[in-house]
Amino acid sequence: MRTETLAVHGGYDGDPATRAVAVPIYQSVAYEFDSAEHAAALFNLEAEGFRYSRISNPTVAVLERRVAQMEGGAGALCLGSGQAALHNAILALSDVGRNIVSVSQLYGTTHTLFSHVLPRLGVTVRFAAGDDAAEVEKLIDANTIAVFCESVGNPAGNICDLELLANAAHAHGVPLMVDNTVASPVLLRPFEFGADIVVHSLTKFMGGHGTTLGGAIVDSGRFDWRRHAARFPVLNQPDASYHGLIFAEHFGPTAYVERCRNFSLRTTGAALSPLSAFLLLQGIETVALRVERHVENARKVAEFLRNDPRVSWINYAGFPESPYYALAQKYLGGQACSLLAFGAAGGEAHGKQFYNALGLIKRLVNLGDAKSLACHPASTTHRQMTAAEQLQAGVTPDMIRLSIGIEHIDDIIADLDQALGELPTPSSGKIEAFA
Repeated sequence: MRTETLAVHGGYDGDPATRAVAVPIYQSVAYEFDSAEHAAALFNLEAEGFRYSRISNPTVAVLERRVAQMEGGAGALCLGSGQAALHNAILALSDVGRNIVSVSQLYGTTHTLFSHVLPRLGVTVRFAAGDDAAEVEKLIDANTIAVFCESVGNPAGNICDLELLANAAHAHGVPLMVDNTVASPVLLRPFEFGADIVVHSLTKFMGGHGTTLGGAIVDSGRFDWRRHAARFPVLNQPDASYHGLIFAEHFGPTAYVERCRNFSLRTTGAALSPLSAFLLLQGIETVALRVERHVENARKVAEFLRNDPRVSWINYAGFPESPYYALAQKYLGGQACSLLAFGAAGGEAHGKQFYNALGLIKRLVNLGDAKSLACHPASTTHRQMTAAEQLQAGVTPDMIRLSIGIEHIDDIIADLDQALGELPTPSSGKIEAFA
């Protein structure tokens, strides 16, 4: 089935008890065992089934299967937020003295996790100067456990060359982990270009309505953990907490995602509630339609901003002059995402004046909502970073990030126009198509 069909039907064949067409909300904490032996088999990971909703839940399981199928993966784990997904994805591979190599264009909280949280746990992160695969590869060493990137950077709007990054990582026996939140599987499926692990903030485009937090880790099932046993002892050596079970041997292609569930999630507890899973499933059913409208509207907004003398620059990969235009053709089917950024003529002060004048477009830090949203990253999502770190991540003091929604395009542009109308008339009409 195609992605659009999987978004509606994936992972669910009906409820055997009631034949309900809609996925039921299994609002249960725990599940009855047939016997002491059955309980032991479940806790020893010898039998499939549900034992406690912190680890797995029937409603959440449908969401996991659906997300995995949409991404083309072997399995998935859903958690309470996108940041919980990222943290658990790394925790499942980590050990003291290990490192991650990352591109520099990252969401601000991801940067904080990488720069200030993981190092306190003994895991360091090496940041490349940008997103060039050759520069990333130079930082990989014998202790590297993953190469990380965002398929489309938030808010930089850069598009990573996943194929080159995957080749660089695989040359050293390391998996490529990709945050695919901004593109979503509607526009891009990273596994098709060599990625091994995908993480999502389901809160964004997948949920799509700004109501529900959620995250996902998706395992491609293709990385050979046993071949690289020395680099990944956590998957290849007996696990004392499971009486000597070896994840790579026991679970095969899904060893990684099963360790995420039965080690990381089980012990950290960032579980997704059944109600949240149900709400995210409702959003996913329409994600393909929404993304189509998001992309169409964003193109028209970008063209409006590009031609307006009150705007000094715009980051939008759909323009031929963008350095990421060719990658948009390769990875996004010739489209550009609905996340874009620009600077008002007159710099930061005028940008904030524009921001404060918005009416229809909401001022907040979410993205991927059905509603159009605006954010000043330097003041919010990337506030904890130094000025130098912000610039390396692609954030400038004057940057306004827009997440274009599905409203009528005339109303979106009218609001942008009136907010820009609050600014003084610029002395020059020169606009840079990409900052």
